[in-house]
Amino acid sequence: MTFNLSRGRHVGTATPLLHVARNGGLWAVWLLLVLIALGQPAQAGPVRLPDTDLTLGSRYWVDPDGTAGIDDVARLPVASLGTLDRHRGFDLSGRALWIQPALPDLPEGQRWYLALSASAFVDTATLYQRQPDGSWRRQVAGDHLPVSQWSHPDQTPVFGIEPGADSAVWLRLSNAPAPTSPRLQLLDERQLQTKRYWTFLSVGAYLGFGLLVLFLGAVHWRLYRDRAFIAYCVYVGSMLGFQTAFTGIGGLFFWDQSPRWNDMAPALFMLWLTASGIWFVREVCALSRYSVLVDKLVLAWCVFGLLFPLLYFALLNGLVFSLLNLYGLLSVLLSIALCLWVWRNGQAYAGWLFLGFLPLHLAYPFPALRSAGVLPDSWASQYALMIGSAIEIPLLLYILHRRAKDFSEHRARLRALESTDPLTGLALLPVLTLRLRDALVRARRAGHQVGLLLVELGNHADIQAEYGREAADKAMVVAAARLSEVVRDFDTVCRVDDTRFAMLVEGPQQTEDIRRLAQHVVAKGLDTVPMIGAMVSLNLRVVTAMPPDGVTDMADDRPIDETRLLARLARALDRSAHDPRKVVQHLPLPSRSDRHSDGLSSPPAAV
Repeated sequence: MTFNLSRGRHVGTATPLLHVARNGGLWAVWLLLVLIALGQPAQAGPVRLPDTDLTLGSRYWVDPDGTAGIDDVARLPVASLGTLDRHRGFDLSGRALWIQPALPDLPEGQRWYLALSASAFVDTATLYQRQPDGSWRRQVAGDHLPVSQWSHPDQTPVFGIEPGADSAVWLRLSNAPAPTSPRLQLLDERQLQTKRYWTFLSVGAYLGFGLLVLFLGAVHWRLYRDRAFIAYCVYVGSMLGFQTAFTGIGGLFFWDQSPRWNDMAPALFMLWLTASGIWFVREVCALSRYSVLVDKLVLAWCVFGLLFPLLYFALLNGLVFSLLNLYGLLSVLLSIALCLWVWRNGQAYAGWLFLGFLPLHLAYPFPALRSAGVLPDSWASQYALMIGSAIEIPLLLYILHRRAKDFSEHRARLRALESTDPLTGLALLPVLTLRLRDALVRARRAGHQVGLLLVELGNHADIQAEYGREAADKAMVVAAARLSEVVRDFDTVCRVDDTRFAMLVEGPQQTEDIRRLAQHVVAKGLDTVPMIGAMVSLNLRVVTAMPPDGVTDMADDRPIDETRLLARLARALDRSAHDPRKVVQHLPLPSRSDRHSDGLSSPPAAV
């Protein structure tokens, strides 16, 4: 072993030993801390029971007329009470359900709570607990009472339980017209708070995400002006309202002073959600293209769902409740049938729409069967629809976005055909006329000139005769591309005839600038076009003008219009068609002193 005295550290075999010593020291310190911790006496802490479901094994009694009081129920013989051996629903129309939970021995010094888990809407829920003096402590909750006046305001009914082995506890429930399937949970304070936090986190994230998607849907409607986005926004808004009411968050935070609205909101938003979903399918699938009768029937179905709440809340009995459930079930089947029918008729987006709705359709049976009393209140029946819609809503927006984008591009291409040459992609004559008119007005006001060039592909007929029509069309495309290369982005290149182009060069222009540009155009045409032939070039002939200086109509001294100006350039180009020397012409424009109203002030200057 050697030492490096100047640096004060080992070298050679000392380095591995140093690492072992360091690691061994860390492990020794960690082991020492563990031994110290194990040697400490255990600290007294609160005794916690696991999250206990008290539903099974509890006793119950159904009051046939709903008039029995707590003293009457407490005197009932045990033989008259039933035992909940399974989760089940109770139809309590005009009746009341009394439940005696099977409470375990609760340790003193802690707060305990009995929660109706996943029961966001119950008309009345009253808990009675016998006190040591024989009186009954009463706690209240339910939709017929403002949430702010509940004994323990929460998203679902929650009641405090005082520890004591001899204290009797009875829970009275009433609800109509929906069946009640109670699920009782015994929680300590920490478990209750944890349950609240997770609920607020999940529902809050869902609502925030839904509002973001709703905003994006409104932005897409503003962008594409598609009615399907309006139906989508109404659908998403109804879904958010339904989930807010169904989970109890709305009653806790938004309408805690309105028991009537707290009772009505779940059914109301459910009907609006269903009706707006069918309307959304109608708009996306464009049913009127395939059957006017089917379209009218679907629209009537949507209107029925929109107005049905008036009848539902006016009667509020078992019949209208059954109609509500039937309307929801048939709407799900109707949306599936419409999407598949339109998809079979050739609309691809209808098939994607069916897949977008699939997460919600798979989750729908849980709350539907719970509402019908077939399934008990549970986490799945409470949150399955929210999870399904959280997957469905962005999928539908993406499908709508792709649909609107494709349709927008198609409409843009159709609009472009009105102002764009399909062969070369250049603007057509009406666009040039409009821009030339504006350029002349600006030039007169500013006192400067613009450049106007009329270009002809002189050997177009020769190319077509030797190489065919397709080659001649390629020559036109190449000519358009080369003309676009020699001007600025805000200048205009336009196809005005079968073989002619016009170039509008805006801004203050000098005569020499336009002359050089014309020569550059001719030179660009002389480059060969390999896609047609190795020796083929474009013979371009150009006529230029510098309006609006001196351009007047000799009849009444008014400024000449853009149509007459283009006509004079065209006639000048026609005159030079058989003169190979006149490749570039600079056309002096007629002035006020000229007497020939439709002629040229002087012979064109040839280059």
